Amino acid sequence: MKKLITFTFMLLASTGMLLASNGEPKTINLDNTNATISWKGYKIGGSHEGNVGLASGDIQMTDGALSGGNFVIDMASISCTDMEGEYADKLVGHLASDDFFGVASYPTAKLDITKVVSRGVAGEYKVIADLTIKDKTNPVKFNVFTNEAGEMTANITIDRSEYDVRYGSGSFFDNLGDNTIYDEFEISVTLSAGE
Repeated sequence: MKKLITFTFMLLASTGMLLASNGEPKTINLDNTNATISWKGYKIGGSHEGNVGLASGDIQMTDGALSGGNFVIDMASISCTDMEGEYADKLVGHLASDDFFGVASYPTAKLDITKVVSRGVAGEYKVIADLTIKDKTNPVKFNVFTNEAGEMTANITIDRSEYDVRYGSGSFFDNLGDNTIYDEFEISVTLSAGE
């Protein structure tokens, strides 16, 4: 069963940033210090969750509409919030290891928007992007919804097996039984524009 990834982009941009730009894209830098990125992964009979930091990011607006964006995630900042102490430390260490994200070799992940298409309703877009994890890049598609307050929300399905994140995956190993960890995991992101 596939899990859904949710991106919520909170853009505290001034009115001038979002007004028509005569066809020229306007780049809005994101405030990585106030960004919140939370993750949730699932296994048979349970789940774990935590946070990871935004290293940098920006979006492009053209004539008041979303037209692009680039986001870099600091994988070395990964944390666990559903456990404490040695259990949380053990999980974080395992996620950072080569069994999962190999943070020492791959300290960042990134999402680069390659195409934005209007869904025919103001503030609603279909987005195509390249997601890179562990130096492996795959296209992802998702819908983005915006409102007048500058909030953007999106749902994406990401399969970790496509990025060589194999530990506990039934896509690579047989007879895992109750030790199976689902390939899909969820991320919720809140971002704001920088100064």
